Amino acid sequence: MAQKHQSAAAPGPEPKKRRRVGFSPADTGVEANECIKIYLVSSKEEVGSPDVSCVTPVDLNDFFDGDGKIYGYQGLKINVWINSISLHSYADITYQSTTNGDKGITDLKTALQNIFADTIVDSKDEFLQTFSTERDFIRNMVSNGEVIHSGAIDGSNINAQVSPSDLQVLRMEIGSPNAGLLYSRLVPLVLLFVDGSNPIDVTDPDWHLYLLIQKKEDKEEPLYQIVGFTAIYKFYRYPDRLRMRLSQILVLPSFQGKGFGSYLMEVVNKMAVAEDVYDLTVEEPSEKFQHIRTCIDINRLLAFDPIKPAIDSAVETLTKGKLSKKAQIPRFTPPSDAVEKVREALKINKKQFLKCWEILIYLALDPIDKYMEDYTCVITNHVRTDILGKDIEAPKKQMVDVPTTFEAEASFVVFKSVNGEEAKNNNVQVDENKPDQEQQLKQLVEERIREIKLVAEKVSRR
Repeated sequence: MAQKHQSAAAPGPEPKKRRRVGFSPADTGVEANECIKIYLVSSKEEVGSPDVSCVTPVDLNDFFDGDGKIYGYQGLKINVWINSISLHSYADITYQSTTNGDKGITDLKTALQNIFADTIVDSKDEFLQTFSTERDFIRNMVSNGEVIHSGAIDGSNINAQVSPSDLQVLRMEIGSPNAGLLYSRLVPLVLLFVDGSNPIDVTDPDWHLYLLIQKKEDKEEPLYQIVGFTAIYKFYRYPDRLRMRLSQILVLPSFQGKGFGSYLMEVVNKMAVAEDVYDLTVEEPSEKFQHIRTCIDINRLLAFDPIKPAIDSAVETLTKGKLSKKAQIPRFTPPSDAVEKVREALKINKKQFLKCWEILIYLALDPIDKYMEDYTCVITNHVRTDILGKDIEAPKKQMVDVPTTFEAEASFVVFKSVNGEEAKNNNVQVDENKPDQEQQLKQLVEERIREIKLVAEKVSRR
């Protein structure tokens, strides 16, 4: 019997090809700090010169939305040049390619304008022209400023190729002609180099600019250049006094580390005394500035005879015996009349004077090694007081279990110990975090003593 063959199926339409779905490549971005370099230049010959070093802002990542990264560029490099004479800027942007990935392409022009605003120009040629067309910008802007100091300051040390005779400090009310325009060009420098700062209100007449200017002799007219500046606010204190608050201070990067910050601060101190304000405060000083400020104030206090008896008395008490073995440690804070004399004569506010007081005692201990253990006890007491808001010798609350037939977890007695001594009862419950707190306290004390020693060493060298 023959096998039956199946007939071949009729050819049908070809199956549709599946469409491939494309995904944008993952873009990890590049941090702004890694691809942006900023240069401060005073002549067009310096633009692009390998001899000019870039300056380091606080954190460029803060100026870019989200995570501080730039997306969509391969091989991105941004060189920003700032004219230190006219305060104009130019951004030279280069990259290999762009990729519209999952994060899109960062709008660099908008991002840079958020920092540099109207000071940034579009082309390199236009930027180079500012060195000639805007040569007299600073001189014109400060022409109506009040010269409050010229030349050297007693005790100041300018370690730079700048003659003190070429230095001037001018004061301008922010509401005066040109002051607002000048400050608007300084704003990018404030944002870049003053950590955590925001522009001041140029409509508030109580703001003053103190400008440290270098006058360079030139073939034509003197060339004015800003070395640094500070913004100071004057506000009312009842009933009839004014207070000065230093809000922003900046020495341009090319002049930093050469004594100009101290110079400017010395002038501000002199003006506070001359105008007999109530005191001079500083708004959120950085660690570096606080060090400079304290060194200056220590030198002023060492020459202030009215507080010397109070220092001698504190030193005499500290050197009498082992404080570490005493139940109660004296506070070693300055008497109220000394605080008042310092504020009235030197305009140093109480908070700053208390920091200086610790250093004054340290400098007066001789030999310091002999008394370092007791001195450390004093600083520990101060640090603990700063943290807890109460003295170290204040009574401590303790909790002791008591026998009960009721509910064990709910039966206890809370009491205050005398002279800070802990009870010897084995049932006293100790805070589990106490070892960590004591370790943190120890670290804070070590940091405070390190700062004290740094100031003392610098003052002693001078």
